[in-house]
Amino acid sequence: MTDTRIPRSKENDYSKEMAKKRREFIKEKTGEELKYTGEYTIDESVLPGNVENFIGIVQMPVGIAGPVRINGEHAQGDFYVPLATTEGTLVASYSRGMRVITECGGVTTTVVEQFMQRAPAFLFENAREARDFGQWVKDNFEAIKAAAETTTSIGKLKHIHQWSVARSRYLRFNYTTGDAAGQNMVGKATLAACEWIKHNYPGGANYLLSGNMDTDKKHSHLNMLHSRGKRVIAEIVIKKEILKAVMGVDTKMLAKATVLANTGALMAGAAYNGPHAANGIASLFIATGQDEANVVESHAGLFSHELLDNGDLYLAVTLPSLIVATFGGGTALPTQRECLNMLGCVGKDKANKLAEIVAATVLAGDISLGCAVIAGDWVSSHDKYGRNRG
Repeated sequence: MTDTRIPRSKENDYSKEMAKKRREFIKEKTGEELKYTGEYTIDESVLPGNVENFIGIVQMPVGIAGPVRINGEHAQGDFYVPLATTEGTLVASYSRGMRVITECGGVTTTVVEQFMQRAPAFLFENAREARDFGQWVKDNFEAIKAAAETTTSIGKLKHIHQWSVARSRYLRFNYTTGDAAGQNMVGKATLAACEWIKHNYPGGANYLLSGNMDTDKKHSHLNMLHSRGKRVIAEIVIKKEILKAVMGVDTKMLAKATVLANTGALMAGAAYNGPHAANGIASLFIATGQDEANVVESHAGLFSHELLDNGDLYLAVTLPSLIVATFGGGTALPTQRECLNMLGCVGKDKANKLAEIVAATVLAGDISLGCAVIAGDWVSSHDKYGRNRG
């Protein structure tokens, strides 16, 4: 009988030999040699905790957009932003938007708040018992907080949201997590808290560690209101003369087009009403070692505008659930580390700086694409530089 098990080593599964053995296994099973996948320069010893059954590296183009001037509380100065993408015109488009931002004096960025959640569900005999349990949780918050924080020196439990449904009580634990994204951190902390609750609540309490109200790796309207990750805002006043000179677009026309786009997004039930937050976020995430699945939460938000009396245009991007990290996960991998270092986002207390850079990048992309649609060069640019060829 043919062995279908993927080769593994109990002694050292992260080695050139084991990667080659698995590539040979895949060639035998599928016929694909994986020549380019097997050509890489990083040391396999850095990979434990990031991947299993390692066979090689997928190489993805990285381009540089910028400079973009950011007047943030954490990100201050001119930045060159690495964007990993296979979409032609994307880097050029972001650079164009960044030029407008920089010539207008820069974008102001603000991190408003930041939380990471785990949301257990507790089950009782009836709704009244569930309601009474909720009051007990409020009365014992400090003890619950102490139990949760025994598992981490970084994570801090700030508050617990509660909802009753039938005979269940859903709790949503909200933590700050330092420079880490913190999903695993808060999962471990909440488990400790729930075990403490189970053993100290009179009569005991049965629970499921995640009742799915943390909406991990999913978009939700709840996250739009109660931030998951960082709520960060990027705002700027676009000068009408500069927009006309660089983009060939009038601020009044951009304002009118934004009204139409808002209505269309509302009718469609879109998670974001601006042109394309996910493009910049995904490209920056891949370049800097973020959890790529968090794009689904992070891209949701609000694109706001106001035409001023002098004809200038106020624009703002609000990202209520931007999940970024400068510690943990893929941020320590060699190429990702280089991109973070390029942004000055390596070291302690740099996650908010990265969040501000991401928000500024999103705003730049939205300015550029919004103007491209109006000016009529959206399709022609892709014809000339992108995927429409052929």
